[in-house]
Amino acid sequence: MMVERLQTFGEITLSKQVLQALSEMGFEEPSPIQKEALPLALNGVDLIGQAQTGTGKTAAFGIPITEKVNPKFQAVQALVLTPTRELAVQVSEEIAKICKYRHIKPLPIYGGQSIDRQIRALRYGCQVVVGTPGRLLDHLNRGTLRLPYVKTVVLDEADEMLDMGFIEDIESILKEVSAEDRQLMLFSATMPLEIRRLAQRYMREPHTITVSRDELTVPLIDQVFYETREKIKVDALCRIIDTEDIGQGIIFCRTKRGVDELVAALEARGYFAEALHGDLSQQQRDRVMKRFRDGKTELLVATDVAARGLDIDKVTHVINFDIPQDPEGYVHRIGRTGRAGRKGQAITLISPKEYRQLRLIEQLIKTRIRRQELPSLSDISERQAENLKNQLIKLIQKNHLGAYRSIAGALLEEYDSMEVAAAALKYAVEGPDAEQREEDDEISFGNTGAAAGMVRLFMNIGRVQQIRPQDIVRWIAEESGVPGNIIGMINIYDKFTFVEVPEEYAQRVLGCMHQNMIKGRKVNVEPAKAR
Repeated sequence: MMVERLQTFGEITLSKQVLQALSEMGFEEPSPIQKEALPLALNGVDLIGQAQTGTGKTAAFGIPITEKVNPKFQAVQALVLTPTRELAVQVSEEIAKICKYRHIKPLPIYGGQSIDRQIRALRYGCQVVVGTPGRLLDHLNRGTLRLPYVKTVVLDEADEMLDMGFIEDIESILKEVSAEDRQLMLFSATMPLEIRRLAQRYMREPHTITVSRDELTVPLIDQVFYETREKIKVDALCRIIDTEDIGQGIIFCRTKRGVDELVAALEARGYFAEALHGDLSQQQRDRVMKRFRDGKTELLVATDVAARGLDIDKVTHVINFDIPQDPEGYVHRIGRTGRAGRKGQAITLISPKEYRQLRLIEQLIKTRIRRQELPSLSDISERQAENLKNQLIKLIQKNHLGAYRSIAGALLEEYDSMEVAAAALKYAVEGPDAEQREEDDEISFGNTGAAAGMVRLFMNIGRVQQIRPQDIVRWIAEESGVPGNIIGMINIYDKFTFVEVPEEYAQRVLGCMHQNMIKGRKVNVEPAKAR
């Protein structure tokens, strides 16, 4: 099949070889960041691009590098720094595709790969090097990498490199590149102070390009959250997995231990899940990633650090099992889905007291995240029933049931066969403590002296602070998302206030309000004592 060759890239004129490569890569027109960055980058201007993975930033610096590098001159002329080996390999592969007809070969350099092989490749000669700061510095110190002819330097995902403690290495590398007619491009999803300082120190009148926030969160990502309690969180996750059509999903946990525990819990329930965290050796990590890329693993459970720089096209869902510590982390995580024009879904599980964190995320991305009700067991039972039936048929056909037959036989002497089979299924699906869990789910506030179905809360703030009922209603509604019209009786005294809220929202209101600031004062909120 002949690929229709592009004549120009949008309004931007590029060489025939690059246009042919872009046609073959399926590019039709520049993405917002490419539209803004390319004309400037091709003119040698220093650039700061506030954008993250998934916005097309690799081509935004890959195309200018390809156009400017001299293929006949066997010396390093462009250098790209990335935080992780995964990203180094991925950026190198993308630049290789863009360079295809200009016969330029980028070389990825990172820790965990034989240094001798890299030394041989460098000796052989290449024009573009893509690498992680630590290993690049190692080569510079050994004298196996020399940078006298480098004219373009790119810092990709600069904020990630800052988080990983690479800032000093980056400065050491930049000092090795002649400042004369050097072009520096910096890309970062967020702009912490140290990144801005780095830009001031090494860049000449840089142009800043910001991909607007709504483009940052990628419009094709559908974002929802479910409220659940710590005790039933794993079950809630399984219900969501069972009702969602997940091709491949990445589930984020806060800690390595959390990752291991969740993988064990998912495997025990029959899901194909694998862990990805900092304790894995590079070899194990590569194996896990290969299985996930090949589609042999459906769920990858990862920590933030381990998932940095991952780029897998077919991720359909990102699930935040633990809400990220900071709002920026959320933007990084959900950017792993909705790639290359496909739709993606981001799901976040929160406990009532994490509403405040959710509100901060919404403020950052300037989008409301939609609340969804957890699928009930009856919603799932149709899908599960079909699944379960097929699994049972397989077991019956294999006929390795020896030990279980005698247990079944004994039960059938006393109980009806339908009851025995149903109890066995319930045990298999819900586990031994299903009944207990259902009872535990109900949090009781006891008698707080409120109207039926309501909980009365005490707040240590009152008339002295010039609080009015409408302040209380607005405050609760804004912070916890509870509709103002369902808040009940409000009694304001000199130094304290009582407010009634519906029982189902009481835990959420407590979580969001306790220790929060109102009128410049930190307020305590707790269930009231009965009158």
